Amino acid sequence: MDGNTCRVRARRMAVLASPLFALGACATPASDIAQPDIAVPAQWQIAEPAPVSTDLTEYWTLLGDPLLSDFVEQAILDNRDLAQSAARLEQARFSLVQARAGYLPSVSATGGVNRDVGDLARDDVQFSLGADAAWELDLFGQISGSVAAARGELAAQGYSLADLQRLIVGQVAIATINARATAEQLAIARSTLAYQDDNLQIARWRNQAGLVSSLDVEQARTQRAQTAATIPLLESSLVATANSISTLIGEPPGPVMDAIVATEPEPVPSPPLLAGFEAPAEVLRRRPDVRSAEAALFASTARIGVARAQLLPLVRLSGNIGTGPVTGGNLFDIITGGLFAGVSQLIFDGGRTAAQVDIAQAGADVSLAAWEQSILNALEDVETAAVDQRTSDERVTINEEALDAAENSALLARSQYQAGLTDFRTLLTAENQLLSARNQLVAAQADRAIAFVRLTQALGGGWTISDYDLPPVASSATANNDRIAQ
Repeated sequence: MDGNTCRVRARRMAVLASPLFALGACATPASDIAQPDIAVPAQWQIAEPAPVSTDLTEYWTLLGDPLLSDFVEQAILDNRDLAQSAARLEQARFSLVQARAGYLPSVSATGGVNRDVGDLARDDVQFSLGADAAWELDLFGQISGSVAAARGELAAQGYSLADLQRLIVGQVAIATINARATAEQLAIARSTLAYQDDNLQIARWRNQAGLVSSLDVEQARTQRAQTAATIPLLESSLVATANSISTLIGEPPGPVMDAIVATEPEPVPSPPLLAGFEAPAEVLRRRPDVRSAEAALFASTARIGVARAQLLPLVRLSGNIGTGPVTGGNLFDIITGGLFAGVSQLIFDGGRTAAQVDIAQAGADVSLAAWEQSILNALEDVETAAVDQRTSDERVTINEEALDAAENSALLARSQYQAGLTDFRTLLTAENQLLSARNQLVAAQADRAIAFVRLTQALGGGWTISDYDLPPVASSATANNDRIAQ
């Protein structure tokens, strides 16, 4: 692993590991956490039973494209969407600090200086000091519920950051694959144009010799112009793709395009074929979007307890102490103080507090539905991406055979035309079929590489879960996963 990769992992660990670990001691009872009503299958419909042995944490390295790996690692460091998410994570961390402060008393100090004015005023300057303290007892869980909600929100934001990294890594990889494919198709168009220039010249010579009519010349001109017209379109597409990569990796346009076209076009990466995925429940545990939704449900459930606690008595202790001089010579001539314990109970507020409980309950229902939706989305992603990977690999094999046949056909047609054994229409057809076969093979190879990226994303790759000791979102997390796996 190079130094840049180490810095990438160190930064992401510093952002994620600490806040997510804070969730381990959540106070919300496990029995209060709603359970997803999703029948997760024990096995995938499309996978072999043997589990994948490949580590998918940094799956982009398996594509064997150093430039792609550089782009991905730079995106993890400098992508501005990730920077925004990391800042929101910091906000959530400080919100937890604020919630925990509710366990402690609040203390404030006062001070004053006084001097009389007027004919009978004393000349002395009088000073006074005082302190006030208040402490709210967490008898019914209002403070602990707020802390639990803040912990859940912190974990949800942490997993959201991880999921955003997973998605952005995939976007960079797919954009780079598309750029490779476009650059290769651009090279194909240019090389084909050179062949078609030769065809046009041959047609003109044969026409001048009276061997063929001017129809062959016009057909050759048409074919060449059509191929030439695709080159500006491919150049524009390549620039647009390179610019999108620039935005993803956090730099202005220009250097990415230069890096892509600096050498001869590199082939589209050839990925390994994945099969035999881990059980669905295991994949769900690795999906940060699913875990973020679970943490959000935990936070929403904790807020129900906070709302209910407002309907119960509130016990608060408060006290004060003050000093003041009898004369200007001694600040501590008089020391006064007091201690007060008070109990307050809501009697009537027109149903506002009770409505807050209902609002919190509805919020938990929303979070539960979002968690269930994230589970369904994850299952759909894997099943669809696995089929895409298999079919795209089959397409590459078929297109390789088609290209071999088209190359042979074009070679024979060119030789026969030069010898006067066939007409120009046959040569045109063979050349067009060759161009189409070359482009279709590149497109199929790009689709295969993109299918690999999407499958590894669906399986939870693209974020460094192996680097973190992530606790369960709640004490019931293991039971939840066991239940949805049934």
